[in-house]
Amino acid sequence: MIYIRSLTLLLTLVFALPTLAAELEVGDPAPDFTLAASDGNTYTLADFKGKQAVVLAWFPRAFTSGCTVECKSLAENGHLIREYDVSYFMASVDPLAENQRFAEETGADFPLLSDPGKDVAEAYGVLAGMGFARRHTFYIGVDGTILKIDTAVQPATAAQDMATSLGELGIARR
Repeated sequence: MIYIRSLTLLLTLVFALPTLAAELEVGDPAPDFTLAASDGNTYTLADFKGKQAVVLAWFPRAFTSGCTVECKSLAENGHLIREYDVSYFMASVDPLAENQRFAEETGADFPLLSDPGKDVAEAYGVLAGMGFARRHTFYIGVDGTILKIDTAVQPATAAQDMATSLGELGIARR
């Protein structure tokens, strides 16, 4: 019985360690990143600082049901988000080629960022014990600080919820 409890505790700690690495909070500076995207470009967060707010929506894995629903929500309702002066991205730890196929299949008209090295996912504290990113959305202000962290993303209404959050955060309209 003690062995089982010890093993359970050990497994809990091992799977929790990636999430303990970086517990970001509202007001913290957003970790910088430079990631390749499905549209053939490379994006660096620092390039937006002082110019535009950024939304970074992490998703677990391309071609899975919830991620497909979320990506299609953003593709079909992106006009709601584009009413704001913001650049928005979905990001995963999937390889770039996988995200490129996923973007094409879902009709994504926005970049999907790839972090196969998982360094950025770790910096944002979204890397789950199974090696996938958690479905969390980060709202980053023009000054580079985190304005909001949404850990309860609803894939079907992701675009509408994102637009609502941008309005509540006072992000300038275009």
